[in-house]
Amino acid sequence: MTKSTIDAREISKFNALSSRWWDKNGPLKTLHDINSARLEFIEKYSTIKQSVILDVGCGGGILAEAMAERGGVVSGIDADDDAIITANTHAVAHNLSINYQAIPIEDFEGISFDLITCMEMLEHVSDPELVVHHCFRLLKPGGKLFLSTINRTLKAYGAAIIAAEYILGLLPKQTHDYDKFIKPGELASVLRREGFELIALEGISYNPFSRQAQLCKSVDINYLMCAVKP
Repeated sequence: MTKSTIDAREISKFNALSSRWWDKNGPLKTLHDINSARLEFIEKYSTIKQSVILDVGCGGGILAEAMAERGGVVSGIDADDDAIITANTHAVAHNLSINYQAIPIEDFEGISFDLITCMEMLEHVSDPELVVHHCFRLLKPGGKLFLSTINRTLKAYGAAIIAAEYILGLLPKQTHDYDKFIKPGELASVLRREGFELIALEGISYNPFSRQAQLCKSVDINYLMCAVKP
């Protein structure tokens, strides 16, 4: 039996939000707010323009569209069929050519990519290491993988769950499961085990009142990693 990265409960959570991906003041607004910081990190360690890019767990296409607008040749995959419909509809309406497919990464076969992004996704799958394994498979030698997720700390629990979901209402309740948060050291070990070399680790700070996000040194809550396939 083929291993799967799909967590049906997680798919169900986001399926219920499929029509709200592009509502910048809606339940997924924080993804819009942090997108500039994610792009800054990607462009700090690679070049988007003319790179062949795969966005894994692309959702409604927030990051994929931004990379396409910067000249990337972008494909996006997600296990949520409705998210892909939303992503494709929005891209077509904005005259962007993005190859979207509703498929989990373990079933995806295609060309090798210069860059793979997997943002705010690892904490929502059943097997994060399997995702990393298939990212390695799909990258060209010298290709780079960009990841972002949430640290498993009390500070992250307070910020990403208690504050974001229950006090400030930035996210729907039960968006996150603390047990699925991943410590940077754990993710670095997974990357090395799967054959990657770690290049960079940085945090993201987010002010929910100004709705501004920026890269920072602290990785206590949200963090990004960049790794290369030798």
